[in-house]
Amino acid sequence: MADEKLNQQGQLSIELTEEVADGHYSNLAIITHSPAEFVVDFIKVMPGVPKAKVKSRVVLTPEHAKRFMRALQDNVAKYESEHGPIKHTEGPPPLPMNFGGPTAQA
Repeated sequence: MADEKLNQQGQLSIELTEEVADGHYSNLAIITHSPAEFVVDFIKVMPGVPKAKVKSRVVLTPEHAKRFMRALQDNVAKYESEHGPIKHTEGPPPLPMNFGGPTAQA
C-alpha cells in the first residue's frame, strides 16, 4: 500500500510506485453501483478481438464518486478552454473499433 502520511503542515504525502505510474490504457469504462458503492471498470478493447479484459477496477463511495465526477468535469472544462471542444458522438462507439490502419493480411 502507498505510504500515506500527514506531514507537519497537514498535507498528505502520497507515494506513486513505478508500476502504478506506468498506468493502463483504457478506451471503455463500465460503471455499476449499489447503495453503498460505485464500481468503475476500465477496459481496453482492441479491433477484431471479440474479448476484452478489465485492466483496472476502482471502487468508490457515493460521496467520493460525486467528488470524482466534479473533479473530472472541472478538468474537462480546463482542457477544452485550452484545446477547444472535445468532439462528442451520440451513442456508444461501434465495436470492434477501427483505428484507421490497413486491414492486416497473412
